[in-house]
Amino acid sequence: MKALIIFFVALIPLQWGTDLDMAKKAAKEKNQMILLYFSGSDWCAPCIATRKEYFESESFAQMAKDNLVLVNADFPRRKKNQLSAEQVSKNNAMAEKYNKEGNFPYTLLLDADGKIIKGWKGKPEVPVEKWVNEVKAVCKSHRK
Repeated sequence: MKALIIFFVALIPLQWGTDLDMAKKAAKEKNQMILLYFSGSDWCAPCIATRKEYFESESFAQMAKDNLVLVNADFPRRKKNQLSAEQVSKNNAMAEKYNKEGNFPYTLLLDADGKIIKGWKGKPEVPVEKWVNEVKAVCKSHRK
């Protein structure tokens, strides 16, 4: 039965939001942390690799559903992938506050108030399972 549940969870894609204010509200309601991911989805090779290898992994999906509200601040360059002016403005505001150096990829764990708890510049250099366990441990240590 456990294998069946894991199988079904793996079929449900994670829901990534794009609005940090909504994420803060959800994180407070659920007593969860926020994972804020800065990416260049159509030009940044390490961003693409991080998403595929880490964020699309079964172990991340299992951990995230109970611990994280996910936010993607994406900065695509190709015309066909351009975001609305409103979303560009929101992403720029998030970058101004949390990613002034312009790192890509850049992953942050925030508390429900938006305070940075931990960050990773670039693609994680450890195996997926180890990174997922690290994120889970940080989430657990900051639960209220």
